[in-house]
This record gives sequence, C-alpha cells and structure tokens, in this order.
Amino acid sequence: MKKLLVFLLLPLLAPQAWGQGTIYRCGNEYTNNANMAKERGCKPVEGGHVTVIHGSPLPAAATPAAPAARSAAPAPRADSSAQRARDSDARAILQGELAKSQERLAQLELEYNNGSPERSALELRNPQGYIERTANLKAQIARHQSDIAGLRREIARLPAASAEATNQPVN
Repeated sequence: MKKLLVFLLLPLLAPQAWGQGTIYRCGNEYTNNANMAKERGCKPVEGGHVTVIHGSPLPAAATPAAPAARSAAPAPRADSSAQRARDSDARAILQGELAKSQERLAQLELEYNNGSPERSALELRNPQGYIERTANLKAQIARHQSDIAGLRREIARLPAASAEATNQPVN
C-alpha cells in the first residue's frame, strides 16, 4: 500500500523538485536569487520557462548605466587633405577597374560577333556546344555592361576631383 501511495504521489512532487523555482527579472538580467532580487526590486517572471545563456560580462562602458553609453561621441573626422587623398585613390582604383571592364567587354563583343561567333572544330560536330557558348558569351557581355554601369555610378558618387588632383588642365 505504501509503495502504491509513493508511486501515485511521485509525479506530483517531481516537478517541484526538478523545477527552476522562482525566476526574477531585473531589467535585462534574470536571477533566481531571491535576496538579490528583493534588494534590486526585481519582478518575478510568471508562466513558461526561462532559459538563460551565460556569457562574458560587458565592459563597464557598454553597460546601460554607464554615462559614456548614453551620449555617444561623434566619430572622428579626417582632415580634408587626407579625405581628398582617399577620394583620389578610390577614383583611381574605380577608373582602373572601369578601363579593365571596358577592355574585356570589347573583347567579348568582338568574339560574340553580333550573335554569330565563329564555330570551332568541336562545335561543327556538336551544335549544342555552339549554342551554349553563344549564350555564355551573351551572358558575360550583359554582366560586364552591368559592371561598367555600376562602376560609373560609383565614380559619379565621389566628390568632384580638382584639376590639380587629376593632373588635367583647366579650360
């Protein structure tokens, strides 16, 4: 009889023994320490289970209570000569990429020959290979045209270069 009574009461007692107990929420922190929760004025979390993943503590400057986190300082500005130098370098790199893309586009268009590229010996025996190569050339041309348009947009976004920086004569 005692075994039956223990067997029937065990499922009722098990959740209390294995449960988490009361979990308290203190802002963005959770704790199960009732004394600490009472000191800090935390509120109990009701319903559902809480899963807490412990991580490394945040540095003091990154915590919400730190004054530095409330008023973020503006990012330091580069002086105008350094910024002009960076813009000039970016323009030179983009113009170099533009020239390479335009040269490759010209080669592809020459090979594409307005949709009728020259057939190779293998393509004479395998017409499907010719069709695939023609489609591939057309796709490469479209991709290079898109790249060129993108590079031109990026160059246009850069601040206007002065005549001294680009070594171009002023009209």
